[in-house]
This record gives sequence, C-alpha cells and structure tokens, in this order.
Amino acid sequence: MQEANNIKPGILYGLGVGPGDPELIPVKTARILQEVDMVFSASSTKNKHSLATNIASNYLSENTWVRLLPFPMTKNRREAEKAWEEHSQKIVDNLEQGYNVAFLTLGDPLTYSTYGYLLKIIKRDYPHIQIETIPGITSYQAGAAAVNTPLVEGEENLLLLSGVEGGQGLRNITEKVDNVVFLKAYKNMQDIVDTLQASGHGKHSVGILRCGFPEEEIVWNIQELKDKPPKYWTMVIGKQNGEN
Repeated sequence: MQEANNIKPGILYGLGVGPGDPELIPVKTARILQEVDMVFSASSTKNKHSLATNIASNYLSENTWVRLLPFPMTKNRREAEKAWEEHSQKIVDNLEQGYNVAFLTLGDPLTYSTYGYLLKIIKRDYPHIQIETIPGITSYQAGAAAVNTPLVEGEENLLLLSGVEGGQGLRNITEKVDNVVFLKAYKNMQDIVDTLQASGHGKHSVGILRCGFPEEEIVWNIQELKDKPPKYWTMVIGKQNGEN
C-alpha cells in the first residue's frame, strides 16, 4: 500500500503497561504515552471498560485521543479473526494519516496478548508500517515477586500455560517440568489444582488473584481455590521443589 497523499505513516507502538500497579509501567512506555497522538486498547464487547487504559491514565497527555476496541470473548475462531481484521484496519487508517499510535495491553504485549494477533495482521498486510514493541512486566513476574518466590534457579525449566482449558496443557507434557505457571486460571480451577497435585507440584503451589491491584489476594493452599468464586485475573505458580 502506498503512502496516502505523500503523508508519511505514523509509528505503531505496542505498549505493555504491566500487571496492575501503575508504578510498574516501564519508563520508556511512560515517555511514549506522552508523545503519541492516540491510544487504542482492547475491551470486551459486553462493556466499555479497559483496565490497561485505567492503569496508564496518569501517563497520558491531556490531548491524547483514547479509543476502546471491543473484542468478543469467544472460542469461535472465525468471529475472533473478523474482529482482529477490522480493528487492525482501524488502527492502520489512523497510522496512514500520519498519527503515531499506541496499542495498550496488560502485562507484556507479546505474552497471551490481543496485540499479538493485531501485530501479525499488520506485519502481513501493511509491511510499510513501522512498529515498535516495548516489553512490559508480566503478571507472573509480579506474582512471583508478591510471594517472594524464584521462578527458576540453576538449571531448572519453566512452563508457561494458559488455564483456559484447565490442566490439559500440563498433562500433555511427558518430560519433567520443574516449575509451571498457569495464567487465566479462573474457569477450570478444580482441574488445574488436581493436575498440579498429580504432577507433584501441588505442595509448593500458590494462587495469586488480581496481582498488582489493591485487592490482590494470595492463596497459599491451592485446594482453597476450588471453592472460591472464579475471578478472571487468577494465576497459579507451581514448583516441584521449594518452600510454600
């Protein structure tokens, strides 16, 4: 695609705003937020709310235009892809007008992030667009810090999983896993807890709910997670060896 009316396209910034605490936003991200012309962030089609935008609000310039892009919370791949395509086009339309644009995401923009899907489309269909992605602190890094527990030591390995399908991802691993992190562990907690117990991680596992937010909660006995109402911002860190 050629530059429209000889206007040089703006730069797309993928910005991770961290796990919840505004003070954990990277310095570089804070600077870019003051410089961009507009900010996009994902929201659910069921509401007009963005935690990422709220976290970054103190760093935004008064003149920055903020727009929420609604994404459906669905397992229907076709429906999700349609939203990715449409919202990628909206972002590129503004870039083509010369605006510098930021897309905000919780945690890190390249770890289980909506930004990753948009990034693939824009890189594929609009290769002339300049993109800069700034890493952010992930929820599991903040979670490990909250319980003062190393994620890996020495020659240990770390397995990072989505908990959307319960503990199946860990059960599929046949080799020894020293440490494991389940993100999005909210709907299938019973299966995740049972899987961690069976794999030998249960004794040294801990649950962290809404890490980095004022209402953060740490659950040292993961069996208690089976009886807690599901909360979206829930992770579990499990270790083969260590102290709980």
